[in-house]
Amino acid sequence: MPNMRNILVLTGAGISAESGVATFRGPGGLWEGHRVEDVCTPEALARDPALVHRFYDLRRTALAGVMPNAAHRALARLDAAWPGGLLIVTQNVDDLHERAGARRLLHMHGELLSALCAACGVREPWGDALPPQSECPNCGMLALRPDIVFFGEMPYQMERIEAALAEADLFVSIGTSGAVYPAAGFVRLARHHGADTLEMNLEPSEGSHWFAETRRGPAGRLVPDWVETLLADAG
Repeated sequence: MPNMRNILVLTGAGISAESGVATFRGPGGLWEGHRVEDVCTPEALARDPALVHRFYDLRRTALAGVMPNAAHRALARLDAAWPGGLLIVTQNVDDLHERAGARRLLHMHGELLSALCAACGVREPWGDALPPQSECPNCGMLALRPDIVFFGEMPYQMERIEAALAEADLFVSIGTSGAVYPAAGFVRLARHHGADTLEMNLEPSEGSHWFAETRRGPAGRLVPDWVETLLADAG
């Protein structure tokens, strides 16, 4: 990959599943026992805020029991050592990339360890339970909700992501289903701008045919090998 400087890495549920984080698409279309419509839409929050808040409180608590795996650590090493442009865009809402040491990182679907004020838009770090009617430390309104991008809402920082895709020499997708937009369309946008493309996944995704190269296997094996080779070639 001559003259490669700028890399955009997209990570999905598959990379965190190897750490024991429950994936989004479970058996029977349920999400940890709940229909998506009941816990991850604005309508669900309006209809049953107690259920939605309890669901994310449990997920937040569960983070304490999982650790970053070899794939997270390898990407953090790439983050620290890569001399060119790098942006790790994750669809995951856990903090495993951060705990592994990644800094050039963007959460496009929000973060479990954050609360969003629906009144003033401020985001606050939040590690405890977040009951409905929680007061915003900034504006005082009882309007805090999980800082999660619900279905039907726009992912965060899309302008920044699209700009990075336009400048990328290499786009890498790790552990994603290729089924959820707009992330599923990133590979085509990257190709449109001339980037090389690589997918690493356990199984073929819905968008595998768009990638110039695909590698099959667990992220914990594939990603460290890829990073090692990439950094060695960069010299």
